[in-house]
Amino acid sequence: MSRFDFLKNKYAQVGFWGTLVAALCCFTPILVWGFAAAGLAAFTAYLDYVLLPVLFISLALFFFGYNQYQKNKTLKQKDGED
Repeated sequence: MSRFDFLKNKYAQVGFWGTLVAALCCFTPILVWGFAAAGLAAFTAYLDYVLLPVLFISLALFFFGYNQYQKNKTLKQKDGED
């Protein structure tokens, strides 16, 4: 068993990558630089209205997927013991 077996769950996988991308864009100026380079610097004031909800939704998806993984893992272990 690998440490990252839980990423086989699609919800956990989408949540993990969504959280990673949203966190990078929230806490580093990557998206601001990209908008400035594209001539869209006026929209940088509205990034927090989009990125923070995306971050929280991605975190919720990740924890939901991880919870599903743990339930399935527990059920498989109980079936194997009987």
